[in-house]
Amino acid sequence: MLYSLYLQQFTERIWCFKKDFFFRNTATLIQRRGAVRGKANFVVNFVPQQEAWVVERMGKFHSILDPGFNILLPFLDRIKYVQVLKELAIEVPQQGAVTSDNVQLQIDGVLYLRVVDPYKASYGVEDPEYAITQLAQTTMRSEVGKINLDTVFKEREQLNINIVESINKAAEPWGLQCMRYEIRDMTMPIKIQEAMQMQVEAERRKRAAILESEGKREAAINIAEGEKRARILASEASMQEKINEAKGKAEAIQINAQAQALSIKLVSESLNKAGGYDAAALSVAEKYVTAFGQIAKETNTIIVPSDLANASGMVAQAMTVYNQLAKKKEPFMLSLKQSDPETKDGGGKLS
Repeated sequence: MLYSLYLQQFTERIWCFKKDFFFRNTATLIQRRGAVRGKANFVVNFVPQQEAWVVERMGKFHSILDPGFNILLPFLDRIKYVQVLKELAIEVPQQGAVTSDNVQLQIDGVLYLRVVDPYKASYGVEDPEYAITQLAQTTMRSEVGKINLDTVFKEREQLNINIVESINKAAEPWGLQCMRYEIRDMTMPIKIQEAMQMQVEAERRKRAAILESEGKREAAINIAEGEKRARILASEASMQEKINEAKGKAEAIQINAQAQALSIKLVSESLNKAGGYDAAALSVAEKYVTAFGQIAKETNTIIVPSDLANASGMVAQAMTVYNQLAKKKEPFMLSLKQSDPETKDGGGKLS
């Protein structure tokens, strides 16, 4: 009976040991945002993914356990630190900063970092979170002090980059890497906010005035261009009108000349025919009488020759002039006939 009781107690102890050994993965932890102290050594240990366990043997650094199955010596090995390798987000408390143009700002942000060297993160700094937070605050104040207020608003992204670069230079001995830093809120004095609001309103009024003036200028330019185009079209129309009138007059003169030449040709042919002389005399007499009739219509006072009634004398004088011109024409036509090859061959005819 006593043997059975001892066997039952021994079995329960073995079961509790197996339960703790295989299923209990963590002990009571002292959390420090990425660094954990006091993890128990169960000889056979299972390290979770994205964690690094720093092991000390007899108080001295021994090794860093990788994720998975690991065996440690009892009593001699101790899990001193547990470093979380995931990216962590840490709030940077609000703090004051002065720009280069002496404007007081209250700025807070968010810092994203991760552990890249578990050994340095364990032995390089006592409290990584506190150290990196203080470093971010001092770096931010330093970077803001280099620029003015307008640059803070315009180049916030570049300011974040400069802060990250400065933090990484200082945090390298701690085994930490700053992934990015984001300014979250910026608070300015009330007077500065009012001045900025007035500046924004003035800028908007300025833009409105510029747009209005540009609109008036464009309208004036359009009106001037329209008037210019209208004048050009009017001048081109006037020029075309004058050209058309000149062409019309030239064509009229040409037609009149052709008609007159045809008339002279017909008269010449008629004079060379039988009775042509008498017809010419009759025509001269008719034009003589018609001319004096027109003069009498235009004015009441007329100066006339003394032998006005002697129309036959006037006709005789006109015919005498015609005969003299005809005699002068004969030598000219003869020389023209001699110089013309077609006339020499008999192809031409002298009128």
